[in-house]
Amino acid sequence: MRILLSLLFVVGLVTSAYAGTVESAVKTLKVDHGISPEGQKCVQCHQEKTPGIIADWKMSRHAHAGVSCIDCHTLDKGSPMAAQNCPGVKGTDMYVSILVSPKTCARCHAQEVEQAGKGGHSRGALQYQDPENPGYKTFFEGLIKTHEGQNYPECVESSNITGCMQCHGSIIKLDENKRPTFQTWPTYGVGTVYPDGAIGNCVTCHTRHTFKISEARKPAACASCHLGPDHPDIEIYNNSKHGHIFNAEGTTWNYDSAPGAWQPGDYRAPTCATCHMSGIGDLSTTHNISERLYWNLWAGRSEVRNGTDPMDPLVGNGPEGRQKMKQVCSNCHTALHTESFFKQADPQVKLYNEAYYDEALKMKKALAEKGLLKKNPWADTFQNTFYHLWHHEGRRMRQGALMGGPDYAHWHGVFETMQDLYEMQNIYNKRMETGKIED
Repeated sequence: MRILLSLLFVVGLVTSAYAGTVESAVKTLKVDHGISPEGQKCVQCHQEKTPGIIADWKMSRHAHAGVSCIDCHTLDKGSPMAAQNCPGVKGTDMYVSILVSPKTCARCHAQEVEQAGKGGHSRGALQYQDPENPGYKTFFEGLIKTHEGQNYPECVESSNITGCMQCHGSIIKLDENKRPTFQTWPTYGVGTVYPDGAIGNCVTCHTRHTFKISEARKPAACASCHLGPDHPDIEIYNNSKHGHIFNAEGTTWNYDSAPGAWQPGDYRAPTCATCHMSGIGDLSTTHNISERLYWNLWAGRSEVRNGTDPMDPLVGNGPEGRQKMKQVCSNCHTALHTESFFKQADPQVKLYNEAYYDEALKMKKALAEKGLLKKNPWADTFQNTFYHLWHHEGRRMRQGALMGGPDYAHWHGVFETMQDLYEMQNIYNKRMETGKIED
């Protein structure tokens, strides 16, 4: 025992010494490879103030290419975000911001930013926080402030700030010093709207300050938001055979191939990025996450995609999207396997649409016409169940089928959707017979 304790003590000393060496190495980092004198000053200051940021940056592709803090954080004087809050630029002709919008990323990554702006991710913040959106006043504001926030002073937006906007994104506001307000930042939301008008958030998937492509290729990048009772995509993935293979051996795969060169052989089963974004076979990479989709699987009723406006829930071209997704599958599966998979999955969507959602909506409309719905939908068992039917159970029923997660297609999906429908039918029949809303 004494020998073991001695060994642990020595290991502890070595570990502490190593950690101290790493910290010292970061704080004394000498940078002069192609970086301007102003850029070097930023690095030298921040390796003392925020050594973790510099530690990440020095391992990044940006650092290797001579791209430093100043290249991303400086702005024209006319930018609404431009300020001289940093002591290092006060009194100079330089203006900086803690915020880096997609407009800055587009200087080098124009194609990726343009593609992302055409997909459904880009409406993340606007679809529920924009007062011009018809659904804002009728649904979202009431849910967040009146019901979840209980109109409680100073906390009325807390469910949005700590929950919704962290995935959807915020509409960032600035204070008098041009610093982002705590109510709207920090956020990693994918549809963040910046004060310069740019929409999107690259660090949702490529977290700063390493911005690794390998990080974005792993399921965890998507799992931060695509999880839970309403869209358990990471749980569905883990339930699928693809997820089984990833969880068994994913730590051994190569995630560092160049864009468009990450192909089967680097991995043995697809991750989220493989199917929805990566270059594979004859397909080029895309940051438009709607491009390879056929159905809208999150709406109340699933329809085939046929829109061009990112604010349209049906943005995308369904038939073209299905063909592209089949091209992804063809890299590992035979045509018979792929065709059969979609022939199995599509009827589940049709079943949901026609046997469940349409029937539930018909009952809701009939009750509304007779004044048999409570004004507060969240205190009304019928309306609350209707919401769960499409927003929770119905999504799982559809998404489980199209992503190969059998337990979510069935037990967490259609089985629970069936129970919702039966409960709604019981309430409907009672209200129509009595002409009253039950206590």
